Amino acid sequence: MKYRKLGKTGLSVSVIGMGTFQFGGSWGKEFTQADVDEIIDAGRESGINLIDTAECYGDHLAEKFIGNSIKTDRTGWIVATKFGHRPTSGRRLELWSADEVRIQLEDSLKALQTDYVDLYQFHTGPNKVFDNDALWTMLDKQVQAGKIRFLGISVSTGSRDDQRYQTDRATEVGASAIQVRYNRLVRDAEETVLPSCKKQGLGVLVRVPLESGFLTGKYQPGATFAPSDLRSRRFDTEELNQLLAEVSQIREKEVPPDVSMPAWALAWCLKHPDVTCVIPGSKRPENVRENAAAADLTY
Repeated sequence: MKYRKLGKTGLSVSVIGMGTFQFGGSWGKEFTQADVDEIIDAGRESGINLIDTAECYGDHLAEKFIGNSIKTDRTGWIVATKFGHRPTSGRRLELWSADEVRIQLEDSLKALQTDYVDLYQFHTGPNKVFDNDALWTMLDKQVQAGKIRFLGISVSTGSRDDQRYQTDRATEVGASAIQVRYNRLVRDAEETVLPSCKKQGLGVLVRVPLESGFLTGKYQPGATFAPSDLRSRRFDTEELNQLLAEVSQIREKEVPPDVSMPAWALAWCLKHPDVTCVIPGSKRPENVRENAAAADLTY
């Protein structure tokens, strides 16, 4: 495993981390504690030390799984979680006031079975809730109290203006890291986020580096997904087939014949000098090991 400094935090993080969106059940699979233990064990054995999760991945469910898995070696992990949402009746409830977020933080600490969060991230909210002095003042107090080590911002995918605005104000609100969606198929961050991160010395976590599994290369045009799978709700049939056709072209023209496409896709992100860590999700332990091997392709 290779490690990089997460911006000005001084934290040394593995270039391959673990995303845990899937633990909340949105990938069409319900996970058990045993499933999660095996996945995190694979990360531990591979030298991965960063886990990214969120309050709304199953209403603290992912955090609970993680807390159980790492309670015996908590100090060996850099745990990043988020605030601002709670899933309810198939949608996300927005919770952005200082008081609401303080409660979310306490709930996350309880679920994770820890006294502190290494990186606590504003979770893809619009500028109207980002501009809240009371919120950032409260969070700074939690940093001073030792419940949060560092603050971060997970910027929205949908609004390039929000991405720019929030990234540009990161240092002002006390944030040390940015999380952004970035991969071979989605490259907006090269214009909206990464130059500002470089200027401010911010760490960068890349989410969805495999574009929800599409850059694994295992799906061919004509593939379908279960109704419970988030991907079936994001794309209609025509959009899905266009995306899969583009992936096929990338695999044919850009991926070396002796390199797996998932490893290539992760290494592609890490070749950008301003990217600190990629955080792919995994359904199985073998996926974690395959992802970890991509670290060897980055230098």
